[in-house]
Amino acid sequence: MLAVAGGKGGCGKTTTALGLGRGIDGAVVVVDTDRDMPNLHAMAGVDREPMASADADPQRVDEGLSVLPAPATSTSDAAVTTILERVTHRTDGRVVVDCPGGAGPDAAAPLAAATGVVLVSTACAPALRDATKTAAMARALGCRVDGLVLTRTRVAPPGVESLFDCPVLGTVPDVTGDVLDAGSVRTAYASVAAKLESES
Repeated sequence: MLAVAGGKGGCGKTTTALGLGRGIDGAVVVVDTDRDMPNLHAMAGVDREPMASADADPQRVDEGLSVLPAPATSTSDAAVTTILERVTHRTDGRVVVDCPGGAGPDAAAPLAAATGVVLVSTACAPALRDATKTAAMARALGCRVDGLVLTRTRVAPPGVESLFDCPVLGTVPDVTGDVLDAGSVRTAYASVAAKLESES
């Protein structure tokens, strides 16, 4: 199970989760665990219902790609863990988890359940600082930090790999319109997915 996490909302976590879902070979289920600000369903173009639960089935988006919208706001952290375990056991392929932003308890539950995490941040200093807190929390929970994806940029700032103690897996250019329809963005996520697959 691969988590996609970052220091704050709006840094590109959901875009990255979907981009990786499309880029990874084989069947992939992307699960939204952001109970307070869910938007995976909207970005993927599927209904909000059924929300994630122990019994809900993922909704197909493309060949090989399905999504499971976020559970209800009132869902407990323990129930989120149960949902992720159930999806993993029922899925033949990979599970990618779109985590809530930050380093709070709601972000901790999916990180604790995941094997590895891809961190997502824009290249500005405040966002990078916030993402380092998420990286520290992931490591404290025993979740392997696989690398960093920088969004809305073509160049990684100097020293960023040392700051996070992990590789920069790729940069995703800033584009207008539907981000995931842009060829340069799809290429960037395909490259990140290939690196992750080669290291797994």
